[in-house]
Amino acid sequence: MTLSTAAKNAHTPERILSLRGIGKRFGAVRALTNVDMDVYAGEVVAIVGDNGAGKSTLVKILAGVHPQDGGTISFYGEEQSLANPTDARDLGIATVFQDLALSDSLDVVSNLWLGRELTRGGVLDEVEMEQRSWSLLRELSARVPSVRIPVASLSGGQRQTVAIARSLIGQPSVVILDEPTAALGIAQTAEVLNLIERLRERGLGVILISHNLADVLAVADRIVVLRLGRNNGDFRVVDVTSEQVIAAITGATDHGATKRAAEKSAAHPEAETER
Repeated sequence: MTLSTAAKNAHTPERILSLRGIGKRFGAVRALTNVDMDVYAGEVVAIVGDNGAGKSTLVKILAGVHPQDGGTISFYGEEQSLANPTDARDLGIATVFQDLALSDSLDVVSNLWLGRELTRGGVLDEVEMEQRSWSLLRELSARVPSVRIPVASLSGGQRQTVAIARSLIGQPSVVILDEPTAALGIAQTAEVLNLIERLRERGLGVILISHNLADVLAVADRIVVLRLGRNNGDFRVVDVTSEQVIAAITGATDHGATKRAAEKSAAHPEAETER
């Protein structure tokens, strides 16, 4: 390997997650068809699309809620099967759904460690859990007044912070955030976007599902557009405008059709000759 090649590889981010040809059908309804996507370490990938585009279905497949009907999911280059949410979590994929699934009556520490409590001598190690909770929240630059107050007393942005911090307890490689800024005010949205940047700095692959294009453009590195259950664009944020993304979402620009035509042509070059 030459020095230039070694230097190039040293700066090439590692591909964590790779989806190829993912399909999903619910009865007569085909929710996803031949969806491809890659996620690299230290990268925020936003998945956008209109209602019914297949975003939620794709997230649930990655979370182990729904098995795909076709295609492959590879994690660090090895093909994997996600039969249930435990498989996804054990593999290193953490999902924060829009409802957050927090227990309002419990404090922050209890929510962070729920189901993964630390014990010493057969009893809960409250001191260790509290110290680790503060350490994690400080790493994320989180603005939580206390880890011993009920989650019910926190703001929407702070609750989102707790849910995201909880997903990191298992040290995942990929974190999926489903509409994390929905129904948040300007200040709370900024707080969550800052948190997403902290996740990227930790070297995680982040998948962001959002209807808010301004938030997407502010924090994402790449944008994957789904339309009617198919890929319809994969853009680097630095190379695209909001108008181009909207055109892909609405179908004014059918990148998916262009891609499928190119693939068909590559698979059957004799058809081009016959024309």
